[in-house]
Amino acid sequence: MMLVLAIFVLVLALAIPSLTGLSADKRLRRSLDAFNNLVHQAQELSVTENRAYLIVWTDAGADLRPEVFQKDEEKKPTAVFPFDRNSVLKLLLPSALRKEYPAEWIFWPCGICEPAIVEFDGHDGQWKAKYSPLTAHAEILNYVTR
Repeated sequence: MMLVLAIFVLVLALAIPSLTGLSADKRLRRSLDAFNNLVHQAQELSVTENRAYLIVWTDAGADLRPEVFQKDEEKKPTAVFPFDRNSVLKLLLPSALRKEYPAEWIFWPCGICEPAIVEFDGHDGQWKAKYSPLTAHAEILNYVTR
């Protein structure tokens, strides 16, 4: 009986790290999916409303908002991608004409966007995605869980 109990404890001890990794992977995948949903929402709104939308980087995350608010429109984000203070969300614009550019990613009314690379580094891991200017679909360049 003691031998069976010892084997059970050993198997359980080996299984716990893999279960922790699975939950970290799930949370990291959820962050990537949430950001991709924000990107697709920006593209869809820019086309349906026939005006440019921006994803703007803030201290608490990334906000989706129109490039220019209408007179009767409340000046608040349409959607938000939040992250905790220990996480970093970085925007790289490889086609930018200046080295120093504002942390804003634009989606034009025709449905295209500026080519961008977005990097996320959080408690559960990191991902890096390259977004197509024509489709705004992500090509995952890096995905690592902790």
